[in-house]
Amino acid sequence: MAGLVYYSSRSGNTARLMEQLGLEALRLPQTEPFPDVDAPYVLVTPTFADGEGRGAVPKPVIKFLNNARNRALLRGVIAGGNRNFGTTFALAGDVIAKKCNVPVLYRFELAGTETDIARIRAGLARFWAAQEQQTCLTQA
Repeated sequence: MAGLVYYSSRSGNTARLMEQLGLEALRLPQTEPFPDVDAPYVLVTPTFADGEGRGAVPKPVIKFLNNARNRALLRGVIAGGNRNFGTTFALAGDVIAKKCNVPVLYRFELAGTETDIARIRAGLARFWAAQEQQTCLTQA
């Protein structure tokens, strides 16, 4: 099965979400060196944006995705944010999806809720099953 890669800032919201998911995942460090991935993955990231939406994608995530191999294995993105910020809520997901041509699979607020956890688990299971089926069809 393919994996999850996530970034969590010092606030720890994304890390708490990932703990609740209970799925194996690679955590990106705050600073370099960043790991290279060797299998398809979904990226989970918080959003950091000013009122204009600038700076939505955390710098460590940008640096990680600047590695062509890491970027090529990205299959989808799950983004966190704070609904108090209106239109910039989970904006990092939209920015990454557009630049990397992958879907935004889910958006969650802060550390997520029990409902978010259940939806993310179920959604990831469906997503990876569809990815596997698509791979089988292209190889046939």
